Amino acid sequence: MSTSEQLHYTTPGLEADSAAKVIDLLDQRMVSLIDLSLTLKHVHWNVVGPHFNGVHEMLDTQHAAVQGMVDVLAERIATLGGSPTGTPAHVVETRTWDDYSIGRNNTDAHLRALDLVYEGVVRDHRSAQGTIADLDAVTEDIIIGQLTELELFHWFVRAHLEDAGGHLSTAEATSLKEAAAET
Repeated sequence: MSTSEQLHYTTPGLEADSAAKVIDLLDQRMVSLIDLSLTLKHVHWNVVGPHFNGVHEMLDTQHAAVQGMVDVLAERIATLGGSPTGTPAHVVETRTWDDYSIGRNNTDAHLRALDLVYEGVVRDHRSAQGTIADLDAVTEDIIIGQLTELELFHWFVRAHLEDAGGHLSTAEATSLKEAAAET
């Protein structure tokens, strides 16, 4: 939904203008999570090599949780009087990042690329939370709960990339392909 669309109703106690802003932010976050969900499943199907089973299973669990987050955001959009759009065309039109570019590759390469993916999703969720905090406490609580899980999943990925001194192998990477190629 764009703020130019007229809300016919919203939840009691929330101004229509605030609801429209929250809906727009939730739509952006929902698109991000749909993309993350598809990326996690893509990696799940294309990961090979050492630690395959552990990474393969970890990604399935994360995928299922992220799909649940998408549903929560879509239902919150509807609760606020909006109409959630989860079509592939909407995802492609709305996203501001490139498609995940790593195909069949080893666990380390995919985990390094996923580190950058999670970094972007968490950063953007935090930014949305900061804006939503001034508009709707209920929605802010949802975003904070999702941040808790997303940050945990990011840590699970980073735990594979960290040395004993706490340094990440992706510290210098600026693109997915660069991160995947790190040694």
